[in-house]
Amino acid sequence: LLLTHHPSLSIHILIATTLPFQPPSSAVPPNITCHYLPAVDLPPPSTHPASLLFDVIRLNNPDFRRALLTISNNYTLNAVIFDFFCTRYAFEVVSDLNIPAYCFCTVAAGSLASLLYLPTLHNKFTQNFQDLNVLVDIPGIPPIPSSDMPSPVLKRNELYEIFLNNSTCLLHLAGIIVNTFECLESKAIKAIRDGFCVPEYPTPPLYCIGPSIAYSTEHGGDVPHCLKWLDSQPSKSVVFLCFGSSGSFSMQQIKEIAVGLESSEERFLWVVKNPPLEDQSLDPDLNSLLPQGFLERTKERGLVVKSWAPQAAVLNHDSVGGFITHCGWNSVLESVCAGVPMLAWPLYAEQRLNRVLMVEEMKIALPMVESETGFVYSSEVEKRVKELIESKESDSVRQRTLDMKRAAEVATSEGGSS
Repeated sequence: LLLTHHPSLSIHILIATTLPFQPPSSAVPPNITCHYLPAVDLPPPSTHPASLLFDVIRLNNPDFRRALLTISNNYTLNAVIFDFFCTRYAFEVVSDLNIPAYCFCTVAAGSLASLLYLPTLHNKFTQNFQDLNVLVDIPGIPPIPSSDMPSPVLKRNELYEIFLNNSTCLLHLAGIIVNTFECLESKAIKAIRDGFCVPEYPTPPLYCIGPSIAYSTEHGGDVPHCLKWLDSQPSKSVVFLCFGSSGSFSMQQIKEIAVGLESSEERFLWVVKNPPLEDQSLDPDLNSLLPQGFLERTKERGLVVKSWAPQAAVLNHDSVGGFITHCGWNSVLESVCAGVPMLAWPLYAEQRLNRVLMVEEMKIALPMVESETGFVYSSEVEKRVKELIESKESDSVRQRTLDMKRAAEVATSEGGSS
């Protein structure tokens, strides 16, 4: 994206690794250089497994600094852009070297608003969000049930402190880049730019560059079977179920989804991942994961694939009429760009907050409703799948999503807002 607008730039990408790493063999443009930082020795696991990521970032700081100094011997460093997770430690190095620092946030602007407002909420509440049972008011977005706050900040522990520190560091940057566009999140973007999310300090400039998604029609040879299968289905008739690269369900939940899909009598394409297994070397086949006879009984109107499907290509296929998603932001943007309405079934990270945004503010999704234990019963799956394809309520969501598809095209066109 940078090179599209500024082709004379020289871009250097620094990549942290935990093990000896083989660079990709695919060619990159000559003005992009990848630097792989040396592998680091990790400390013993801390109290929260996700903290390991931040240990990797922290331990890479000396090599990060050396790499920047080496690059500066031959180039003028005009800016450093880093991910939100790197904010605190990367900013220490970059600010010491007097290089303008920018954070690229890969979440929704509404999620960014919650991060910027986190220090204010930290001072307002003393309990864990997961224990509050209140609606949390955050500028620019609908009231959020406290239990729907991003999972890393639900409990005041080591991970919460890391996110709080990173959120505080955002205030000192030269700018924040976010993968969204103004028509989709106008209220959140305005609240951030007007300073409501950081009431006591100036807010860095906000740059909306979205929707920025990677989409290719190339499949490296043969067209995947699932796309050929979609070719034989009626227009806008298929519900696509896919829950991201890390989204998985228990064996019981997988079977419950299957029962709901079968009862709905709707057409479906379902990507099934293995449930969490004690022995990760096991790879059970679909027949052992699904109810007995399910594949045979639904073969005329459904297709189940194991582990992966080309999501963007599927969403852009004319046969797909709805998307059951885990609400990961990249998946949301892919669906918006394809004009496909969604059924929101969040699993982790900031996805529960995204569901509130998608259903109540953006109005591009219907909600999947869990039980108190988080389990979703087959009757709920059946009901919501039918709603997504057939109901009048889904018609308005479908139209809104198509409107946002057109708005996204305008935003990313010459002279657009992104």
